[in-house]
Amino acid sequence: MKRLVVLGAGESGVGAAILAKTKGYEVFVSDAGTIKPAYKLLLEQNDIPYEEGKHTTELIVNATEVVKSPGIAKETAIVQAIINKDIHIISEIEFAARYTNAKMICITGSNGKTTTTSLIFSILKHAGLDVGLAGNIGNSLALQVAREDHAYYVIELSSFQLDDMYDFRADIAILMNITPDHLDRYEYSFQKYIDAKFRITRNQTASEAFIYWSEDPVISREIEKLRPSATLYPFGSSATHNVAYTDGQNLTICLPHHSELVVPCDSMTIRGRHNQLNTLAAAISAKLLDISDQTIREALTAFNGVEHRLQYVATIRDVRFVNDSKATNVNSCWYALESMNTPTVLILGGKDKGNDYSEIDNLVKDKCRALVFMGLHNEKLHQHFDSFGLPIADTDNIADGVRAAFDFAQAGDTVLLSPCCASFDLFKSYEDRGRQFVEQVKKL
Repeated sequence: MKRLVVLGAGESGVGAAILAKTKGYEVFVSDAGTIKPAYKLLLEQNDIPYEEGKHTTELIVNATEVVKSPGIAKETAIVQAIINKDIHIISEIEFAARYTNAKMICITGSNGKTTTTSLIFSILKHAGLDVGLAGNIGNSLALQVAREDHAYYVIELSSFQLDDMYDFRADIAILMNITPDHLDRYEYSFQKYIDAKFRITRNQTASEAFIYWSEDPVISREIEKLRPSATLYPFGSSATHNVAYTDGQNLTICLPHHSELVVPCDSMTIRGRHNQLNTLAAAISAKLLDISDQTIREALTAFNGVEHRLQYVATIRDVRFVNDSKATNVNSCWYALESMNTPTVLILGGKDKGNDYSEIDNLVKDKCRALVFMGLHNEKLHQHFDSFGLPIADTDNIADGVRAAFDFAQAGDTVLLSPCCASFDLFKSYEDRGRQFVEQVKKL
């Protein structure tokens, strides 16, 4: 009997364990932390042995194969022990894909992937297709395959998930953009991070599609170098060399052998140029799946955006509050600031991932009334931004951060939480950070 060991008992790990059990594997789950009660109950209900608070090496390195949580770094001692034993390590997505014939629509990128993934899922649901949402959002792909396998899956993929995928093949692969992020996990090598993102095209042939933003210089350079085998569907800001484009007024999608679709930008709820690009990618994928133009239009106009991504919270004494907690890198904050049309008080800070803040310098100077630094270690932020001459508040908790931002703001301003950083110095996750922000705003 094959023995599958799962490292990490979160959403993906528990899903992989349950799928493996249904397929006749001997399964063992190991988590160095505390397993949430809901996941522990699932393991017990399925008679899957597990351990928490440790990794027992002898119970792990006798595996036929290991499914590793994307949050566990390659450098950890237990992963190195597995590698030294020449045991194959894969992701939950790779494992689950072995047991389904569903069409896979996969989205990655440094920014925009959650909105694009959610938008594609919304279009497919609106079209009445049997579709599941998986990856970084939604439920575990493996658990869905085990319990309610769908005809289509829309999957948001991080670079960490892509690192452990080998035989997986996306029917439609979407790459939104590539800017420096998570460099602390890639030996501070931008090229290694780029290589991870381009694994989304792995194993594709001409019968599969690769949708990408043609104006991203990193993507353009890599495509010239790698020459992907998939059929290419570029999008951008002009009709030249693109199958879909936006002029700021309309979105136009004109794929070969398909009807032309034009959608007015002001008919959509989500705003900003970055969301126009997200929508182009989503619309291309929908057209490739032969969803009607009317259905696509209806779904686009009904879509209200994603929680924690430029989410409007409230207006208090004529000050507008926006939750962009999902902006965990500098480029994502750039998009948020670029979309602001009022003076802005920017709350930023957290766990730095090797950030280069110079990317937002001009926008901070042009649009920000004041800055609020919110983290346990704000020294790098001070080193970079103190010379700008803007009022700055230093905080180490969300309540003080919101209050300081409100004190800086004037009538008609926007307070924007767009941290540029990971959340793990003060919060459990970016979702936790965003929810606490919303709670504190409502207390003002």
